[in-house]
Amino acid sequence: MKVYKKETVQHINATIEECWAFFSSPRNLQKITPETMGFIITDFDEKSMYAGQIIQYKVSPLAGIKLRWTTEITVVKDREYFIDEQRFGPYTLWHHKHFFEPTENGVKMTDVVHYALPLGFIGQIMNTLVVKNKLKEIFEYRVQAVNKIFNSK
Repeated sequence: MKVYKKETVQHINATIEECWAFFSSPRNLQKITPETMGFIITDFDEKSMYAGQIIQYKVSPLAGIKLRWTTEITVVKDREYFIDEQRFGPYTLWHHKHFFEPTENGVKMTDVVHYALPLGFIGQIMNTLVVKNKLKEIFEYRVQAVNKIFNSK
């Protein structure tokens, strides 16, 4: 199985408390996800993020095809980082780390995603042709959305 890595770093003009409050609320994920993804949270317990929390979504990443996706928040270290992992969904592996580091001028946020696709060689071709570009597009949108929320003040 081939494992791929996607990493993004962004500076946020906010306190660590403001960043954590926003990013540790699963509801806010919809605010930083492109509308073209058809992203809808279908089930979660409305609580602030905690280890063991299960969140279920519907997404339409390609050609309007609706997929169910279930993630678990596996680790949370308050105001430092959290990790979400796919339990059911389109990937063979999805492990997403979110790091928050206070700086002199705000917060440095780093996202690190390790992912793998099913279907062996066909999955590798799909990554080259579609998936890595789609993830790039999603994370570029996320940077812009976060900039509008925090950095345009």
